[in-house]
Amino acid sequence: MTLALVRHGRTPWNLERRMQGRSDIALDDVGRSQADAAGRVLSAAVWTRVVTSPLRRAAESADIIRMHLPGAGCDVEPDLVERDYGAAEGLAVSDVRQRWPDEDYPAAESLARTQERGIRVVRALHDAGGSTIVVAHGTLLRLTIEGLTGHRCPRILNGEVVLLEQVGDRFRARRLVE
Repeated sequence: MTLALVRHGRTPWNLERRMQGRSDIALDDVGRSQADAAGRVLSAAVWTRVVTSPLRRAAESADIIRMHLPGAGCDVEPDLVERDYGAAEGLAVSDVRQRWPDEDYPAAESLARTQERGIRVVRALHDAGGSTIVVAHGTLLRLTIEGLTGHRCPRILNGEVVLLEQVGDRFRARRLVE
């Protein structure tokens, strides 16, 4: 069984290089185009369902992707929400790096907790069977992929699709390009 992991399309805060975390920001026009492109790429296969984070940018991306997937259902999974960045939320990435170079943001969710949530959800979706597309967020997806594959995962771009396939007791990630 293969899962497709998709990072939501671009938002104004992505463009401005702000820490989004759990702030509920909508897609911009480029983000909607990115979600549409992901849907076109994914339409080459048959997908049973789409599971999305409850945040608007992911849910909107999922809705756009589903327009290319006749018959695919959609579920919202609260644990696919992005990492809570605490005091860093909404700030420019450059300011955050200066203030907290060790990435230890006050009142933020830990990286370990974020990764554990992602791994738990993705494993459960995998074990449930069927062909599933997961639409979520960059940090959550990257940490989940690292935990499941045992390999470093570079930044996932807005609208990017990563296929996750089980090989033995581990997973392998492969990026799709249009």
